[in-house]
Amino acid sequence: MKKIVPLLFALIILFSQCKKKDSCPSPTTAAPESEVTALETYLTTNSIAATKDSRGFYYSISSPGGSSKPDNCATVKVKYKGLLTSGTVFDQSTTAVSFPLADLIIGWQEGIPLIGITGKIRLYIPPSLGYGSKGSTSIPANSILIFDIELIGF
Repeated sequence: MKKIVPLLFALIILFSQCKKKDSCPSPTTAAPESEVTALETYLTTNSIAATKDSRGFYYSISSPGGSSKPDNCATVKVKYKGLLTSGTVFDQSTTAVSFPLADLIIGWQEGIPLIGITGKIRLYIPPSLGYGSKGSTSIPANSILIFDIELIGF
């Protein structure tokens, strides 16, 4: 009995400190004005019509999809293509792939919940909501990113 009490106490403490699965707050990051201005210049120069989100990215929804939309706790199943403003494709998936939304770049965390299942969206993401000054192997640092995304499920 004396051995069970400390174990039980430890389990109570452990489980009381666990996060609830449904407590996945959405990011509240907004792009700096200089990045938003650069993105707006790109859109204007290329005569691209897109909707501005208050957090600094732009989007165009070609198909809104269903009424049920993922939250930041969801694992999303998507097909996508990522492009640089030069038109270079840096990544794509023509078959559906799944990701925890909370693990993705902020631009996706904020943009994907704008559509439902079968929805299609094009996101124009400023650097700070993408890969920022780090870049990646195929993405130069401080790049504006363009993503075509189809939400297959969540």
